[in-house]
Amino acid sequence: MNVLRSLLVWLCFIPVAILNGGLRQYVLDRCLGEVGANALSGVLLSLFILLISWLLLPRIVRYNRKESYQIGIVWMLLTIGFEFTFGLTSGISFQELLSAYNPMSGNLWLLVVVTTFGAPRLIYEKERR
Repeated sequence: MNVLRSLLVWLCFIPVAILNGGLRQYVLDRCLGEVGANALSGVLLSLFILLISWLLLPRIVRYNRKESYQIGIVWMLLTIGFEFTFGLTSGISFQELLSAYNPMSGNLWLLVVVTTFGAPRLIYEKERR
């Protein structure tokens, strides 16, 4: 049940991620170039995910250590699934979507995925103190 309730928090990531993508495409790309914009965008989205998780998760869900991992896995899988579904339906090739997982290209999407997985656990540990 807690994992299902945590989906309310994950749903808040979607509009933030879309706005972050718009910021990257229309502002950061012009100022920093594609590589710099992708890197900064990944860091910003990771910070937003942590902030949203910190603000909302403890208020919506009471969860234990085991559930923090379950929530993180579900959030990570939903994030990857959403990215591939949204990307493929938008005309982005599967190969291009996969290339986002290579941090050597300057794209820090992998950081976003890891942050999405780890956020519930980090928030759990912070709230326990």
